Amino acid sequence: MISRRSFLAKSSLALAGIGMAKHGFATGLTEIEGNFPIVISTWNHGLPANEAAWKILAEGGHSLDAVEAGVRVPEGDPDVITVGKGGIPDASGKVTLDACIMDEKGRAGSVTYLQHIVHPVSVARLVMEKTPHVMLSGKGALEFALDNGFKKEKLLTKARKESWKKWKKENAKFSNKINIENVTEDNHDTIGMLALDKDGRISGACTTSGMGYKMPGRVGDSPIIGAGLFVDGEVGGATATGSGELVMKTVGSFLVVELMRQGMSPSKACEEAVKRIARKIPDYQNHQIGYIALNTKGEYGSFCIQPGFNYALKTNDKTELVDAEAWLKKL
Repeated sequence: MISRRSFLAKSSLALAGIGMAKHGFATGLTEIEGNFPIVISTWNHGLPANEAAWKILAEGGHSLDAVEAGVRVPEGDPDVITVGKGGIPDASGKVTLDACIMDEKGRAGSVTYLQHIVHPVSVARLVMEKTPHVMLSGKGALEFALDNGFKKEKLLTKARKESWKKWKKENAKFSNKINIENVTEDNHDTIGMLALDKDGRISGACTTSGMGYKMPGRVGDSPIIGAGLFVDGEVGGATATGSGELVMKTVGSFLVVELMRQGMSPSKACEEAVKRIARKIPDYQNHQIGYIALNTKGEYGSFCIQPGFNYALKTNDKTELVDAEAWLKKL
């Protein structure tokens, strides 16, 4: 069974040297200081997402607008099979989407189990701005979206429908066993994005179609504030990708931000969050988790369980895809 929450663990670890001389190195190869604006996001589909975010950041715009615009790119791309339109359906053949967004003031909005809407991140932003709530789910989220001008669209593409039919024929029921080798290179995951604008305001967004062929009704970490995403304007932000259940059990993104509050660098905070999973969850080796983090000084970092996770980076001087260091590579 293909599980989109497990990832191909085959990439060699080749951490790029991405500090810039004019800024100087901080505590590690993936950390620089005073680099405003900046945007980072998970996986290779983060590269075009970062470009959309950068158009706003380069004009002096707010990081909240940037992260929303950025993650809307993979949401609307039917070739990205793990986010938005074209996402892998659940076991019943329905595409259900989760997303959240958060700004430097601690405002947050979220939607879960949302169907028929291509851009759940924009619905999540309206939840934040137009309601007293943080999260809307299912039919309530859909009705809210329609009431606010969003249009129903078909999310299940022909290609994904055919893949689902094949999976259904070969799998009588959902299995909770994950085979990390039984995935394809393009079967990545959630896009999480963090941006720091020229005024030092940090925001984040996270959006996904969830675990491929998941049990109907399943919601992962991506729309949960503190798990899939957390932002504190005084400290920084973090976002996660991978097997969401592990992130939820350890409140991963909140943990990363709190560790940065205590003085850890972004990369060390991400590493500690991964080590927390390794200590607490017995079968963690059968999963992939990747964290990225950005602090308000413009330092950034990442860490993951399995080799193979990467993140996209864009600054005034850099546009690149960076391989994250992996815990199992260290053992």
